[in-house]
Amino acid sequence: MVFSPSGLRKPVVQAPLAGGPSTVELAAAVSDAGGLGFLAAGYRDVDAVRSEVGALRRATALPFGVNVFAPSGRPADPAAVDAYADTLAAEGPLGTPRYDDDRYAAKLELLAELEVPVASFTFGCPDPADVAMLHEAGCAVWVTVTTPDEARMAAGAGVDALAVQGVEAGGHRGTFDDRDPGEIGLLALLRLVAAETSLPLVAGGGVADGAAIAAVLAAGAVAAQLGTAFMLCPEAGTSPAHRAALRSQAPTALTRAFTGRTARGVVNRFLREHGDQAPAAYPEVHHLTAPLRAAARDAGDPDGFHLWAGQAHALAREIPAGQLVTELADDARTALAWAAEALRR
Repeated sequence: MVFSPSGLRKPVVQAPLAGGPSTVELAAAVSDAGGLGFLAAGYRDVDAVRSEVGALRRATALPFGVNVFAPSGRPADPAAVDAYADTLAAEGPLGTPRYDDDRYAAKLELLAELEVPVASFTFGCPDPADVAMLHEAGCAVWVTVTTPDEARMAAGAGVDALAVQGVEAGGHRGTFDDRDPGEIGLLALLRLVAAETSLPLVAGGGVADGAAIAAVLAAGAVAAQLGTAFMLCPEAGTSPAHRAALRSQAPTALTRAFTGRTARGVVNRFLREHGDQAPAAYPEVHHLTAPLRAAARDAGDPDGFHLWAGQAHALAREIPAGQLVTELADDARTALAWAAEALRR
């Protein structure tokens, strides 16, 4: 029997948080508190993922998940990438744009070999043969969806649960085709997807406190997925400049400026100056801008790298992850009781 999100002691799933914030310590703390912690395999080499899964198993005996980026489908137009590179020339040294699949096949084999409790996918859906292979290894398979059509496709592939991602979410959109990214608000999307499938739904996007968890549970989810809410926890690997941006009241926006794939982050100089020029070209633009972003992060320059954040980032709190899971669950219970009382009036 594969793991189901409906079996969680507390209906809280930590989003994978690829690119730095994801750590073994964060995932272990969330799982130990009764939620489901996640490791991010995106951008990581296979040996690093293997090492982190081993470390997480030493840190907790409870279930956890590992998230993989599905391939984007086909290379981008080189001329569009070159034109964007020209607009970035004054920013500093650039990387070499290239298309790759983030070692997708090798990571699938690794997840099956390691028998991870939950294998989740973003940017696309594994084909039915890969889903079956993971099932044979005892892995539950979750897929991020941003439209009802994507939910139907994932259900047809035989997956076990859907991570329903509203447009409020921070970081990359999980859309299968970035040329037409799903931009539906979470509550509307949750109800639309619930009308399409009976699969368990894990709802994410702007969920940052217990009342929001209560709302998505009432709307049909079996658990909530939170990312930005965990990024100020001491266990997270969030950089100092990124933490400062999360503490602010600054607005967020969707952009392709940093990676060539639509993502939500706190508005900064780079986003403002280059957001209208970036093509739909992932992972080429990701590789192109990687040196710029790494240098800005190391220098503590919040205007030179991506500050992924959901629309409710101002609600993030700087408390240990395990305490956050417990308080979120308690607050959700209180909110649901208040709602039930309101209906009796």
